[in-house]
Amino acid sequence: MAFFIGYIVRKVIAEAKITNAEELAKKLVADAEKEAETLKKEQLLEAKEEVHRLRNEFEKESRERRNEHQRIERRLIQKEESLDRKLETLEKREETLNIREEETRQYQEEMKSLLEQQKKELEKLSGLTSDEAKEILFNDIRKEIEKDTAVMIKEMEAQAKEEADKRAREVITYAIQKCAADHVADTTVSVVQLPNDEMKGRIIGREGRNIRTLETLTGIDLIIDDTPEAVILSGFDPIRREVARIALEKLIADGRIHPARIEEMVEKAKKEVDVKIREHGEQATFETGVHGVHPELVKLLGRLNYRTSYGQNVLKHSIEVAQLAASMASELGADTKLARRSGLLHDIGKAVDHEMEGNHVQIGINIAKKFRESQEVIHAIAAHHNDIEPTTIEAVLVQAADAISAARPGARRETLEAYIKRLEQLEEIASSFDGVDKSYAIQAGREIRIMVKPEDVGDEDIILIARNISKRIEEELDYPGQIKINVIRETRAIEYAK
Repeated sequence: MAFFIGYIVRKVIAEAKITNAEELAKKLVADAEKEAETLKKEQLLEAKEEVHRLRNEFEKESRERRNEHQRIERRLIQKEESLDRKLETLEKREETLNIREEETRQYQEEMKSLLEQQKKELEKLSGLTSDEAKEILFNDIRKEIEKDTAVMIKEMEAQAKEEADKRAREVITYAIQKCAADHVADTTVSVVQLPNDEMKGRIIGREGRNIRTLETLTGIDLIIDDTPEAVILSGFDPIRREVARIALEKLIADGRIHPARIEEMVEKAKKEVDVKIREHGEQATFETGVHGVHPELVKLLGRLNYRTSYGQNVLKHSIEVAQLAASMASELGADTKLARRSGLLHDIGKAVDHEMEGNHVQIGINIAKKFRESQEVIHAIAAHHNDIEPTTIEAVLVQAADAISAARPGARRETLEAYIKRLEQLEEIASSFDGVDKSYAIQAGREIRIMVKPEDVGDEDIILIARNISKRIEEELDYPGQIKINVIRETRAIEYAK
């Protein structure tokens, strides 16, 4: 019973809890539904507000775009109106231009007609066609232009020649002053001093065998005369004369003079001269600053020390030509090394020209080719006597330096008879030409002044006469340096007032 009551009580309590729980659940559900409804209303309200805001923004943006389109449309309309106005203006201008073009065409036709009429009138009055009149007019204009051109060319040539002559004189003067050197003409004899006159008999030897041996071995003549304590060695080969001098001096110093001893001393003298020749060549290259010269060329240069031309030492002349050419090349901006080398080697053919066929120019060319000198040096050697036309400025400078060195006062020597004969031949050649009145050789034969008859010779003819005289002199005369041919034509008009 108690169990049952307890059960009933627990059941009542349980039902009461269930009822309360259901009520609480209903309440919670109701509250949740209310809250959900509230949230739904709020979300709907926010959504409406967002839609309203977006609608406002869209309407605002649409209004702005619509305004912008309206502004663009107004500008386009304005531009279109402006283009229409411009097009209208252009059409008016085109119409005006067409009218003026037509007027111009009419004027041109009228002018053409008038010109044709005037042309016919002029042809009728002058008796010439238009082509003939043009030809006459063109000829007159051409003659006038040719005359003015000739005068202008003559003035420009005279001015250029004057400036060139002045510059050339300055360059040559500077080069000569810079390379000034004394000149002593070499002779063809050497004098050997003797300790006493008894030595002459020993030199002659028994029945003249000593002197004959010495002359045979050296090729030099020994002149033993009344000159006190001296023996003269005579010969045109300076190297042989030097060998004989050295050998004779050694024999005199030794005191033993007989054929065997003479032969020994001559051999020693030859070796000594060979050494001197090489030393002279080396000294010449050192003095001029020319390097890289073949040893055989150095020896040939040394031989030039014993070679003379009109009494002038050829080695000293070559050194001077090298220095003069280099100095002038420096002034003119040319190749100084090439000018110096060409000047030093320009007369190299004279070292052996007495031993080989041909003139010294051709021999020098062959020697330079043999020892592989440059084409520029070979050309300068070939052109230094105008055998060929010089094509390089260095060749021209070597030619000028050669003439300067040879033409210096005292540089060369010639006999009085030969000098007078050359002057007479100069005047004779000049006087042999037609139209020549008088001729005078002046400046020691380096210039010939020729007076022509003005009634027989015109201004144009004197150039031809000067050229012909120069060619005749080159063909018939031998002379150092160069000769200036100065042809003068003078016309005088004389009247007397009474």
